[in-house]
Amino acid sequence: MRSCEWATFVTALALTIAKDKTAEEIAFLGLLFTQLGDTLALLAVEPPKCMS
Repeated sequence: MRSCEWATFVTALALTIAKDKTAEEIAFLGLLFTQLGDTLALLAVEPPKCMS
């Protein structure tokens, strides 16, 4: 998938997730997914010893 296709997919996914949610719920989900992404990026660089 090309980068423009990924961008379109992610935007569509975000709009679907945000539908019928309050601004507070959307903000919370944004924080949740940011933490998830940051944690995955960290695990890719330095996997914990328990995963080996």
